[in-house]
Amino acid sequence: MSATVENHELGGPHVSDHIEELSIRDLHAFYGEGHALHGIDMTVYRGELVTLLGRNGSGRTTTLRSIVGLMGRRTGSIMLKGQEIIKASPHAIAHMGVGYCPEERGIFSSLNVEENLMLPPEVAAGGMSVEELYEMFPNLSERRKSPGMRLSGGEQQMLAMARILRTGANVLLLDEITEGLAPVIVDKLAEVLIELKTRGYTVLLVEQNFRFAAPLADRHFIMDHGNVAAVIHKDELEEKQHVFDEYLSV
Repeated sequence: MSATVENHELGGPHVSDHIEELSIRDLHAFYGEGHALHGIDMTVYRGELVTLLGRNGSGRTTTLRSIVGLMGRRTGSIMLKGQEIIKASPHAIAHMGVGYCPEERGIFSSLNVEENLMLPPEVAAGGMSVEELYEMFPNLSERRKSPGMRLSGGEQQMLAMARILRTGANVLLLDEITEGLAPVIVDKLAEVLIELKTRGYTVLLVEQNFRFAAPLADRHFIMDHGNVAAVIHKDELEEKQHVFDEYLSV
């Protein structure tokens, strides 16, 4: 991990305001007859970066999909910026400023970088300009006319993130953004997350790479079998190492 990430002080004024950005209560979600989430409770504050950690099948991605309205059957409450969204459509939730970056990235292979970047509509004011995004992701600037099929995995991930930042979304749901990427790209993504946190974005990050996630997050939600098994603050990492060992070790 880069020294920049390890030494950066996170937290800051945005989190200390303790304004609830997202409040989930007694959330249940189902895949057909399969019961995937079992009444989870979770609060995320504005400007906070939190991780959802856990083994495969623990419910992390299902939680993100539930927030953005992509799960067919859900019960409970999901409050976003003070409004109930459990019955809202994915389109309506996106227009409330939520950007979802799925693990599969969703890059259109026949469109070039700039065409991919411009494809989603703006959902709110304050989105980053294309030039701002090229400054944040220099690799994309160099490849702006390259089709999606010719991008590396790291470049595709940068494009997927840049695309939602252009729309004006300020609540970012990011699913496994470092999976399979070279260390130099992982370090770059860490730098981007630090910059987004500095700008006041709220980030929910599903991540397997704990070494990447640990210095970035304000809190860690540990998930197990569709439940939140523990919530660990960034100041408790050493003290609660046994909890990580219990729920994350293979």
